[in-house]
Amino acid sequence: MKFLKNIRVIISLLFFLPIFLYFIDFTGKLPVKLHVLLQIQLIPALLSLNMVIITILLVLSLLFGRIYCSTICPLGVFQDILGWKSRFFRKKKKKFRFEYMKPQNILRYTILALTLILFVFGSSFLLIILDPYSTFGRMMSQLFSPLAIWANNGLSSILSGMDNYSLYKVEQTGFVPVAFGISLFFFVLVGIMSWYRGRLYCNTVCPVGTSLGLLSKFSIFRISIKESSCTQCGLCEKSCKSQCIDHEAMKVDDSRCVSCFNCISACKNGSMKYEFRYKKQVAETSATSAKNSRRTFLITSGAVLSTFAFANAKKLTGKKDAILTRQPIMPPGATNIDHFNAHCTGCQLCVGKCPMHVLKPAALQYGISGIMQPHLAFSTHIFCTYDCNICSAVCPTAALRPLPMEEKKLMQIGIASFRKDMCVVFTDETDCGACAEHCPTQAVHMIPYKNGLTIPEVTDDICIGCGACESICPVRPYQAIYVEGSKTQIAAKKPAEAEKFDKVIDDFGF
Repeated sequence: MKFLKNIRVIISLLFFLPIFLYFIDFTGKLPVKLHVLLQIQLIPALLSLNMVIITILLVLSLLFGRIYCSTICPLGVFQDILGWKSRFFRKKKKKFRFEYMKPQNILRYTILALTLILFVFGSSFLLIILDPYSTFGRMMSQLFSPLAIWANNGLSSILSGMDNYSLYKVEQTGFVPVAFGISLFFFVLVGIMSWYRGRLYCNTVCPVGTSLGLLSKFSIFRISIKESSCTQCGLCEKSCKSQCIDHEAMKVDDSRCVSCFNCISACKNGSMKYEFRYKKQVAETSATSAKNSRRTFLITSGAVLSTFAFANAKKLTGKKDAILTRQPIMPPGATNIDHFNAHCTGCQLCVGKCPMHVLKPAALQYGISGIMQPHLAFSTHIFCTYDCNICSAVCPTAALRPLPMEEKKLMQIGIASFRKDMCVVFTDETDCGACAEHCPTQAVHMIPYKNGLTIPEVTDDICIGCGACESICPVRPYQAIYVEGSKTQIAAKKPAEAEKFDKVIDDFGF
């Protein structure tokens, strides 16, 4: 059975490496379709109500235990890499080994309960902060991707000095102190726990690990110790990164075991087995069997129902309008503020993949429960490109509905608001019109003003809120024209010129 560890490592790398590269890919050269790997993650599958993936993951857990945590979850594999590094650096000291640690049940079940209760009652704050996939995504987007860009720019400078221009410099954008601070905090937390205690983060903090741990108590296959051949040498306990093996009592805590199979590889006597759980229960009395069956059914059902509560709970909007003077602009495909806040975990995949870097992680734009969720932030020459739908295509949680290009071009994510008293045409009595020139739908157009001047006007029903007008407005720091986000995204009307063009096409039968 020692081959099980090798199979697990290979499968883990097949999941981890594409996801890791996808998050740090600042060139946009990796295929967009790689995002399907992210839809296999548990929380994205739950929030998008992907019943096929949910069923597969639950069946896998009930069959093999927490195989999801050891092979599919990128944060889990990342912890293994950090833990492996720690053992590598400590090898010379011949000192570092794992040892059995009592489960922190009060802490982990309290975190799971709070996460469920808050989400059911309308706050996704803990879900956003603690979701392992999203935590990994934030660390990659906020910490590792900037490092990759910095390395690229440094190498580009060196090569250009040698008349080699195969690499080009990339501008660092999207720094948000709150997002960076939260990502750094969790990187340090996960790093320290992994370095010294293996999978301690998975087994105390992560709500996904705790909920799957409940199911794994009843998995059909499990790690067990063959007492007749065990010499109690302790090698299994020393190799267990979940610190769930008590070699003296010859017991394995199934709720914390992540099925990494390290113990099987470490055991020299072949006493560690991955075997069918219920084969020894044939001799039990019918009464005891019935009692255990009822208990198993109730606990397992409770765990499954608790897990599905994540998918069916509705997000309640807070009174953020009283705090923020400007409605945040949700990415295209968000549908409405309730749907978006209930499904988005703030993984920042869309932030990293946005070619214009117009998407930024939120601080308090959506309120405290919406920290890290993406919003559009326009700056000089940065706006939502008219013919780009990448953000909605890569979203793994269905927080953003995939939009065909023609539908995206008409999606009204906001409406431009014009402040006449700040426009240079009004204040300086000079020509401008930059906003109208850059508007892709002609929603912003110029009308006669005075002394031969023209001034902007906005036609609301054809405005899509792309921010082209706001990004080009020369008035700083507060533009004379800006986009107010829409709480419900609807299709804007086609510009008159576009309707005339479509009619001509139809008339000629094209």
